[in-house]
Amino acid sequence: MKIGIRKEDKNIWEARVPLVPEQVAGLTGDGIEVAVQSSDIRAFSDQQYLDVGASIVPEIPDLPVVFAVKEIPTELLQPNRTYLYFAHVIKGQAYNMEMLQRLLDLDATLIDYERIVDDEGRRLIFFGRHAGLAGMIDTLWALGRRLKVEGFDTPFAQILQAKDYSNLDAAKAAVLQVGEAITRTPLPAELTPMVFGFAGYGHVSKGAQEILDLLPHKQIEPGELMGLDPSTPGLVKVVFAEEHMAKPIDPSRSFELQEYYDHPELYRGDFAKYVPYLTVLVNCIYWTPQYPRLVTRELLHGLYGAGKRPCLKVIGDISIDVEGAIECSLDHTDSGDPVFVYLPDEDRIELGVEGHGPVVLAVDNLPCELPVESSQEFGKALLPFIEAVASADYNVSYEDLDLPSAIKRAVITHRGSLTPDYEYLQEYLENQEGGTS
Repeated sequence: MKIGIRKEDKNIWEARVPLVPEQVAGLTGDGIEVAVQSSDIRAFSDQQYLDVGASIVPEIPDLPVVFAVKEIPTELLQPNRTYLYFAHVIKGQAYNMEMLQRLLDLDATLIDYERIVDDEGRRLIFFGRHAGLAGMIDTLWALGRRLKVEGFDTPFAQILQAKDYSNLDAAKAAVLQVGEAITRTPLPAELTPMVFGFAGYGHVSKGAQEILDLLPHKQIEPGELMGLDPSTPGLVKVVFAEEHMAKPIDPSRSFELQEYYDHPELYRGDFAKYVPYLTVLVNCIYWTPQYPRLVTRELLHGLYGAGKRPCLKVIGDISIDVEGAIECSLDHTDSGDPVFVYLPDEDRIELGVEGHGPVVLAVDNLPCELPVESSQEFGKALLPFIEAVASADYNVSYEDLDLPSAIKRAVITHRGSLTPDYEYLQEYLENQEGGTS
């Protein structure tokens, strides 16, 4: 049994790994050969992998199974390999259809981490919590910078990006210090109540809330937001679920969660009524086009039009989809230049925190800013499946693939074809070829 771990090259900030040295030590001890592609930006050094029995190689050799974190560049894909990484194709993402077609052309097998789920459809291997942790740290950093531009010197200005702390504990300690400063010297009345709204309640949201919970605040229910006393001091937290984001088109019907999942066409967006009361919106939801948006360009045009200065200052679009749930997220950013301002009057974005519109954090690989902790947790979840993946015979048909059910559900391509659950992607591939996507 032989596997490879490729270096990450999405950008210079991507220091994560699918398996950390300690986890590789267990594999090599069990007789699995591990080849690690050399990298000078990885959070763990080549020497650390050498010390646990892995080999370090300049390029991944002809190994049957290759693990990565982010997408592998199309030109580097090889025939008849089995690849495991976050492919970002299951929504028919146009920017990755060329890669998906190349995998099909090469008779390669793609196992997408995003689709490794249990019998109830719950994801088993993910970076979600750390996306929330890093995303909230960066959102507070952006808030501090925006407030400073507006003439408010607040303790939030002390917060750095997550990537600039030595580890998660150091970042949390810094946020705690900000909380202590706010307790000693209350925020200016013009900035309060400072309302932080979290859209969603899953792993990403829990990670983000974990950071905000280090600050002094009170929590209210969404229904209390519109009646919140304007003289309320300090920070306020509110968490929104699906029932707050949409309502039935038929006013005689009540919201039913399963119906919303199964038939979103029966619902329309209802989140806009909350947005004017938020100082910071943290988007943590999984979104596809059949669901209503949280924030539309039209909404923002109304909020900021005619020189208006609404409460909303920052949108932490942690679950970023370009022009998705947050329609003004017109592009991804990276950790080197993580935020832009959406200018509603001009319908365009401008990097930085200055401009008449909300600051938007739109980094699409936020866990890379906490590479050690996020990789450790991810690898811990992945490790139990490694031997089965490494020992499987990929020359057989999909039906005969001997893989754990959770892994088999995540097989997107195999032997030149889309697997049954993902045949719907053929339409996206054809649209891409026709230039319509």
